Amino acid sequence: MTLHLEIISPEKVVFSENVDEVIVPTTTGQITVLPQHVALFTQITPGELIIKRAGKEDYFAVTGGFLEVAKNKTTILADFAVHSHEIDAVKAEEAKKRAEKLLAEKISQEDVAVARSELVKSLLELKVAKRRKHHLTTP
Repeated sequence: MTLHLEIISPEKVVFSENVDEVIVPTTTGQITVLPQHVALFTQITPGELIIKRAGKEDYFAVTGGFLEVAKNKTTILADFAVHSHEIDAVKAEEAKKRAEKLLAEKISQEDVAVARSELVKSLLELKVAKRRKHHLTTP
């Protein structure tokens, strides 16, 4: 038996397929959702989302949002979500450096919030990209 998973960001439906399980970062720690999971609604935190299906794993970077599990369907409404295949590590590293530079300067509180958000997003993308690279190189 499988579980239907949808990951939706403000821009698009990022993922919509049947999966064996999904591991989600939440405010109370990582949780694993399996088929026939009890109904659940919780907040997700910035982190790595892991999808397992047919013996393979897919990795996504998410920066927050909500998780709903109901009737063998899991929906993640994410502030931002990107599949590891779509992450450009060079661009993420550049964004990290820009955000760190902005945070080091004397800037407005609004700019600090934007820079912190960009820093979290870029660090997360780098983590997920590194994980994917490591996963592909190990037998």
